[in-house]
Amino acid sequence: MLGTQGLALLGFAMVGCFMLLIMAKKMSAVTALLLVPVVFGVLAGFAPGLGKMIFDGMLQVAPIGFTLMFAVLYFSLMVELGLFDPLVGFILRRVHSDPVRIAIGTALLSMGVGFDGDGTSTALIVIGAFMPVYKRLGMNQLILLTLLALSAAVMNLTPWGGPLSRAASALHLDPSDIFLPLVPVMLAACAGIVVLAWHLGRRERRRLGLTREQLREFVAPAARNGDGKAAPGRWARRANVVLTLAVLVLVLTRAAPLPVTFMVGTGLALLINFPDPQEQHRRLGEQAGNAFFTMFLILCAGAFTGVLNGTGMVDAMGHALVAVISPTLGPYMVVVTALVAMPLTFLMSNDAYYFGVLPILAKTAAAYGIPPVEIARASLLGLPVHVFSPLMASFYLIVSLLKLEPGPVLRFALKWAVLCALLMLAAALATGAIGFHFVGAGR
Repeated sequence: MLGTQGLALLGFAMVGCFMLLIMAKKMSAVTALLLVPVVFGVLAGFAPGLGKMIFDGMLQVAPIGFTLMFAVLYFSLMVELGLFDPLVGFILRRVHSDPVRIAIGTALLSMGVGFDGDGTSTALIVIGAFMPVYKRLGMNQLILLTLLALSAAVMNLTPWGGPLSRAASALHLDPSDIFLPLVPVMLAACAGIVVLAWHLGRRERRRLGLTREQLREFVAPAARNGDGKAAPGRWARRANVVLTLAVLVLVLTRAAPLPVTFMVGTGLALLINFPDPQEQHRRLGEQAGNAFFTMFLILCAGAFTGVLNGTGMVDAMGHALVAVISPTLGPYMVVVTALVAMPLTFLMSNDAYYFGVLPILAKTAAAYGIPPVEIARASLLGLPVHVFSPLMASFYLIVSLLKLEPGPVLRFALKWAVLCALLMLAAALATGAIGFHFVGAGR
């Protein structure tokens, strides 16, 4: 059996191999998620226990998988039925179909909706509103995904967001003490995302070759559903709006378990719009592929993380990175924490990072007189990178809704995610949310 260092090396090699295979398009995400952990699990000497590790990992993510499967099914039906067409028409009229305004609108809506700290509802609302707009103009949907994910990551810095609450719990801190100094950092990040939206929108406008006159003359096509038939009748349209609002309220309030909410919502959507049972089966068959693929991807990601956790690789990776921090970097531990947060939260689950690695970083920093609250703030600055982790279920929700492949998404978005995280680090240093601590060095 390998020691801690050997497990850490294999863990990094396993994740690196997976990333290389999907980004180079040598394997699909599904194949890589299934086969790579098996190979490295065998190399680590855990062949007899791999079955249980994989099964445990799949069980852990199964509730999320069911939620997202039915969420994709429900919103795919609603998009097909033209529920969002009036909203799409309104958006196009307001922005004159200009890719720059559409990109900025994507960022602003994502920030506004994402303030509740719930990435799932943010993704469903923003994608439902803007995906038809991007498709109708022929805009690159990777822009939509990038702006949505970065905005949701920044908004997840709120006290009711999962990462901050975990950091506060792990270090026994008051969430407000962590959050309030980060407000200027959030504002700086939001401004940076709007600038990025402007840049990507201008680039897209040039790619499409649309003149300002053409943009003003663009008229959105009439509402229609997926098979070219007329949109649902007035009663059905109203019922779809009421049903979707009710579903979103239940999602935001957690009044019912999320899988149940979307299961019941899907059943009612089919009954309202397609009273004929045969038509219901046909519509389910049309949408089942995308919904099933979402579930399958998430279960495969669960298998991957199950091997990482079950073999002890993930813990070894975290300890290995902390161990290589030189004592001479002690006064800079806050900045070091912010920098290592990017790769660590990309490779690890939130629980593994905030409850396993963060306390070690805080204890190391305490020897240099650095308060734990600054380490907690620094640990959150890697969130823009974390949201693109291909080991997280939320990543596959966005990818599946937009019908994109993980490899191209990572190639396009990761550079912007790193820049956003570095902007947040610079803003945190400039505003005093975190700082350098030379007093007490070497204690």
